[in-house]
This record gives sequence, structure tokens and C-alpha cells, in this order.
Amino acid sequence: MKFARRSFVASFFALISALTVALPSFAQTVGKDYTLLSPAQPTEDAGKIEVIEFFSYGCPHCADFNPLLHAWAAKLPGDVVVKKVPITFGRAAWANIARLYYALKVTGDYERLDSEVFKAIHNDRINLFDEKALFEWVAKKGVDQKKFTDAFTSFGVMSQVKRGDQMAQSYKIQGVPALAIDGKYMVGGKDFNEQLAIADKLIAKARSEKSGKN
Repeated sequence: MKFARRSFVASFFALISALTVALPSFAQTVGKDYTLLSPAQPTEDAGKIEVIEFFSYGCPHCADFNPLLHAWAAKLPGDVVVKKVPITFGRAAWANIARLYYALKVTGDYERLDSEVFKAIHNDRINLFDEKALFEWVAKKGVDQKKFTDAFTSFGVMSQVKRGDQMAQSYKIQGVPALAIDGKYMVGGKDFNEQLAIADKLIAKARSEKSGKN
């Protein structure tokens, strides 16, 4: 009986250990790995887990982060949607490149030229903050000039830029790039790879909360 009891105890703890490994790990530290948004912010689709990157084409760190973010986003499951929000921090020059982002979305050239915008500013030192230089660069890249001009100067694009800055205030954004998860969590971390690893865990946490498991 003694052997049997020992075997039972061993089996019991082995089962507990297995279950513990199987459960998702949310062992991040509030204030270090992430911060809670208070109040939580609304998302566009309650059925999706929303990831927002606040960024600017004028930010060199955003330029470094961009290829990592795209590679990471490409592997996310279908219940996660990644959105980018360009912000200006009240800088007129950054407002122009925020308008550039939305105008390229309208013309259908965003996917083709997103990384090229970062390269132009940070590697080629082209002054895309200046409207004249910006329009010249866009023309050289084969973008339809009328469509781009109409979009760049439109009320809709202006409104989106303003909305982005309002969101930045609501999310209490102090610097970019910054990642927000499902309107609830701001991602921390010491470097880009750690930030994306934390984002993965917060996405799992948000998914668990949506399903009522947490």
C-alpha cells in the first residue's frame, strides 16, 4: 500500500505539472512588461483582437521596427488584426508624412511603398517632410499624381490624421513605436524582439478574456 500511495502521489503531481505546462502563460509584470490602459479604449471589431502600432515615418526607431513588425504580423492567426496609426505629436512636418501614409492607402500604393518611405527619409535623406519634395518623390515612384493629390489634400485624410492624434492622447502615447493590444494593454519591453514576445502573450491573454476563460 505504501508503494501504491507513493505511485498515486507521483502520478498526481505529474498530472498537475502537465496541466500547468498546458495552460497559457500570462506571467508578465504590470508596469514592466505592459501597462494597463485606464480607461480601456474601444476597438472597431469586438470579434477581433486589435493590435495598434502608433508610429511615424519620421521616427528612426519606427524604421528599424517596421520589417520586424511586418514579419511578425504575417504569422498572426485570423482573429488578430494589426493596424498602424501615424501620429504627429503636434509637429507640422510629421503631419505631412502622416497624410502621406493615408494618401498612399487611398491610391493603393501603400504596400508597395511603405518601406520605401522609411528608406527615403532615413537612408537617402530625402526631405519628405516638405510637400514639394514629397510630391516629387511620389511622382518618381509611379504614383498617380491626380489621385494622390486629391487624397493628400482631402478632408478625409486630414480627419484621419487628426483622429490619429486624438487616439494618441487617449492611449497616452509618449513615444513611438508603441504597441497597444485590444484597447487594454500597452506593450513594454527592453527591445523590439522582447516587445513582440510580450505582445504575443498579451494577445493570448486578450483571447482568453474574450472567451471568458480569464
